[in-house]
Amino acid sequence: MSDTSQLTAADLAVPGPPGTAAGRFQLARYRDLSLLPVIFVLGVIGFIVSPAFLTSDNLIGVLQQCSELSLLVLGEAMILICGRMDLSLESTIGVAPVIAMWLVMPSSGSATYHGIGVLPGWMSIPACLAVGLLIGGFNGFMILKLRVNGFIATLGMLTMLRGLQDGISQGKSIVEVPGSFSYLGKASWFGAPAAVWICLVLFVLGGLALGYLRHGRALYAIGGNSEAARAAGIRVNRITWIVLAVGSLLAAFAGVLYVGHYGAVSSTQGDGWIFQVFAATVIGGVSLNGGRGTLFGALTGVVALQLVVNVTTLGGVPPLWDKFLYGAIIIVALIISRFASGEKQD
Repeated sequence: MSDTSQLTAADLAVPGPPGTAAGRFQLARYRDLSLLPVIFVLGVIGFIVSPAFLTSDNLIGVLQQCSELSLLVLGEAMILICGRMDLSLESTIGVAPVIAMWLVMPSSGSATYHGIGVLPGWMSIPACLAVGLLIGGFNGFMILKLRVNGFIATLGMLTMLRGLQDGISQGKSIVEVPGSFSYLGKASWFGAPAAVWICLVLFVLGGLALGYLRHGRALYAIGGNSEAARAAGIRVNRITWIVLAVGSLLAAFAGVLYVGHYGAVSSTQGDGWIFQVFAATVIGGVSLNGGRGTLFGALTGVVALQLVVNVTTLGGVPPLWDKFLYGAIIIVALIISRFASGEKQD
């Protein structure tokens, strides 16, 4: 794979020399693998802490727990590479399914939650994804057209969407969801949760797009220097807008998988996830300043974080210590990643 993690506008304007196929198939630079030793160490600790760690049920459970978070990380990683950030993804994973249920649930009957019933049940997933697209599109409108600060705008959107979720759901979980909506989150394909396969495919497609498609490679150029990218003929605003919309679309789809996994739209769905999203992307090597990072690195960040949660749970760590240990291991992972990769983490 070409070194797209530090791509500049000039790289896009002038095609690279022929005969670099061997370089293209360098699947991961060393820095992309820098979290693998951390994951190995966590695996050893997990094995020592509990024999149950290496059981297939536990490992599959870890992978399924990774799936919903990984979609938010996938979206946030692309947005960060493009030089922007979106804090509202954690609210989108909750409010999009709630609005979808509100639109398809009947206004009367024996269900514990009543919506307005303007759409049939099979429209629940398209409605959920459409809500995600609208949220991302509106974020792009505020940031690119109204020129408001992206951090503050998406922080406000996070709060507003959380309030919208509470208002529509009346502050309670929705347990009567259509079967079509929950299928992907609870189905199993080839011995593993369907959500895991779907997320892997999406990460592969995203990695290929960033590495080989011109518009995907443009994200690095925009994140590295947006003015230089614009001078090179890249449609900076259009691509940034699309990336913001895709990020919210992925968050809404993560909501679909989450609801299927747990069988209900939780009233606190996604609450506080943005911390994990940023932690996974940063320890995975994605720069907060834009223009640098890979989706493979972000994926290893997700796995490392979920292993931390799993190992501490199996070790019987009292819940009061969870936040302390969680943050401490993230810092250790950052330090190890910093020296293993040999690069500064901005």
